[in-house]
Amino acid sequence: MSQKLIVALTGASGQTYGIHLLQAAHSLDIETHLVISRAAQLTITQETDYAGGEVEALADVVYPPGNVGAAIASGSFPVAGMAIVPCSIKTLSAVAHSYSSDLISRAADVQLKEGRPLLLAVRETPLHLGHLRLLLQAAEAGAIIFPPLPAFYQRPRSIDEMVDATVGRMLARLGFANALYNSWQGL
Repeated sequence: MSQKLIVALTGASGQTYGIHLLQAAHSLDIETHLVISRAAQLTITQETDYAGGEVEALADVVYPPGNVGAAIASGSFPVAGMAIVPCSIKTLSAVAHSYSSDLISRAADVQLKEGRPLLLAVRETPLHLGHLRLLLQAAEAGAIIFPPLPAFYQRPRSIDEMVDATVGRMLARLGFANALYNSWQGL
């Protein structure tokens, strides 16, 4: 495997995006380093037919969320970037405030300090002023704000097609070429 990607799933709705991201990364031969928050474990069982262990099996390496001494917590660990998909407002807040209380927020902070891509698939609506300020702070620190919104110009025929196209755009934004979405060709 040539490149490594840190993937974190947090407790927001939209776990299917993170699962599809892991599947797509595997098909692209991207080595994935996964952290699933405790809240995400609950949301996975609520929203999908997966159990936490089945999602973990999609990754190459899995870390417990409390292991702040893991390899991905250091800037010396070579990785192409990190995607938090979905990203809860709690995690957004930790990233925006450089509050590294768990492995997800620590690994995210490391990506920012090392100048590596950090993609936040913030999954919340509607947004109030506090959320918007957090998004701005995270963007000012260097995070890529990427709400998982479908592009309908591709005329998706299923939820899976919508999710895959969005995941494809996320991977492309992180620098991983893929064929999961069609780029806009104009009218």
